[in-house]
Amino acid sequence: MAVYNLYVFDKYGVMLFYNEWNRLKKSGMTQEEEAKLMYGMLYSIKSFVGKMSPIDLRDGFLYYKTNKYALHYLETPSGLKFVISTDTASINVKELLQQFYAKVWVEFVVRDPLWVPGTPVTSDLCKQKIDEFIKQSPIYGIKNI
Repeated sequence: MAVYNLYVFDKYGVMLFYNEWNRLKKSGMTQEEEAKLMYGMLYSIKSFVGKMSPIDLRDGFLYYKTNKYALHYLETPSGLKFVISTDTASINVKELLQQFYAKVWVEFVVRDPLWVPGTPVTSDLCKQKIDEFIKQSPIYGIKNI
């Protein structure tokens, strides 16, 4: 199993955090362009799923899967959006994102007295804790292709 990258956006679409781990192919765009494209895609697919679903979706859009990767999504009540790309074999990613929010984001970002909400994470300690959490997760690793 493999984690490719992680985005965190605020409710206004500002990218608060980004990192990549086992990403094999670059997009050919700047990080800012890629973030805008990702946020726009999330906004569109969330709207599409909400309008086209034949049943009332309690959680809304959670993930999509292609034949090469899966993109998992968690939105908090405050509008934070956590997006992680993994290989297609990764399971229980929603629970992992919930744990990430509670154990890492709240503890090391929200409670950081130097962090200003709506601005990118700059603390080395926060970045280290995020990296440790992902690398210790059961879905981290390099998939043998």
